[in-house]
Amino acid sequence: MGFFDKLKNGLAKARENVFGSIKTLFSGKILDDELLEELEELLITSDMGMETTNNILSELKKRYKKDKTEDSLILLRDIMVENLSSEEFVEKPINKPHVIFVVGVNGSGKTTSIAKISNRYIKDGKTVVIAAADTFRAAAIEQIKHWGEKVGATVISHTKGSDAASVAYDSLIHAKSKNKDIVIIDTAGRLHTNSNLMEEMKKIKRVISKELPNAPHETLLVIDGTTGQNGIAQAKLFKEAVDVSGIILTKLDGTAKGGVAFSIYTQLGIPIKMIAVGEKEDDYQMFDPKMYCDALLGIEEKQ
Repeated sequence: MGFFDKLKNGLAKARENVFGSIKTLFSGKILDDELLEELEELLITSDMGMETTNNILSELKKRYKKDKTEDSLILLRDIMVENLSSEEFVEKPINKPHVIFVVGVNGSGKTTSIAKISNRYIKDGKTVVIAAADTFRAAAIEQIKHWGEKVGATVISHTKGSDAASVAYDSLIHAKSKNKDIVIIDTAGRLHTNSNLMEEMKKIKRVISKELPNAPHETLLVIDGTTGQNGIAQAKLFKEAVDVSGIILTKLDGTAKGGVAFSIYTQLGIPIKMIAVGEKEDDYQMFDPKMYCDALLGIEEKQ
C-alpha cells in the first residue's frame, strides 16, 4: 500500500465525520450562498479555525465568480492547499553534527517520532546520537534507550533528575569527538503551562549553541492531531520559548476532525514537516499539502 492510500485510510475518521460531507455538498450543486453557509459550518467544525475558514471562503467566492466552469471541489482543494505550508525535512544536512531539538508534551508521540527520524537517517547511512534529556521521568529514559537500541542509534543518558542541559551537552561532545552525523535531543514533556519546563528548554538551547554556533539547526514540535485547538495553545508557548521551526503532526488516524493542520499554519506560520497516521515506520512521512487535502476530501491523487 502506497502512502497516499495509508493517508486516506488514516484520515478516514476526519473524512467520514466532516470532509466527506463537503464532497457530497459540492456534488452537482451551484456554489450559492446557502452552500457556502453549509461549507462554513463544516470547516469550522473540522477545527480549521475562523480565520482560515474565512480566508478559504473569501478566495473560493472570488475565484468561482471569475470562472464558473471550474470544478468547485478541485477549486476548494487548491485553495485549501494554499492555506497550508510545508518545508523540506532536512534529509541531507550540511552541518556535522546536525542538531535537531524535539519538543512537545507527554503523550504527543514525541519519543516515537524521534525513533522514526533516527531510523530514517540511519537507513540513509548517517550515524545518529540521541540525547535522553527528558530526565524528569525515568520511564522516558528507558523508553528512548529501547528505541535507540532498536534502530541502531547511540543514546547518551544520565540518571533521572539530572540536569537536562548537561545530557544535551554530553551528547554533542560525544557526536563531535566520534564524528557522528546527527544529534537528536529528546526533552521533557510536562504540561506546557509549566514555566520551569520552558526555562529548561531555553537553557538547553543556550548550552548547545555555545558549544556549536547556530545549533540547534532544527527545532521540531510534536503535536497530537487529536488535541485540536489545544495543540495550537501548546505550539504558541513552545514557539515563544524555543522558536519552533517545524511541526510533526501525529495520530491523525485518531482524529475525527483534521482541520488543525490549517490552524497551525494560519495562526503560527510554522510549517508542518512530517505527519503520522499510525505507529509503524512507514506511517511517518514528509508532509505534502496537496496529498493531505486530497485524502481529506476523498479526491484521487492524480487530479
